[in-house]
Amino acid sequence: MRTSTPEMLASPPFKHLVRRRWLVSLSLLAVLFVTYYGYILLIAYDKPFMAQRIGEVTTLGIPLGVAVILVSWVLTAVYVVWANAAYDPEVRRLRDQVEHGRGR
Repeated sequence: MRTSTPEMLASPPFKHLVRRRWLVSLSLLAVLFVTYYGYILLIAYDKPFMAQRIGEVTTLGIPLGVAVILVSWVLTAVYVVWANAAYDPEVRRLRDQVEHGRGR
């Protein structure tokens, strides 16, 4: 029996997949926002903290800024690994179910 696309879009497995993707995406986005806006708020409200010297010419703000960039790269890598390991195989399985029917 072949599954139609509208039927698949209304199916619980598809809805679960969409919910999982949103949960992962919004969780990573929340971490990124806290990191980025935390850094910006530190610059705005605790300038003496950010201006502390950690070397002859480097202030604490520089490595913290680099850390913000590195966190964004790590979060991107986390999403890619999750998508490759969990999301993409499930999308393929659901697509095959639509293209070839449930009996496969």
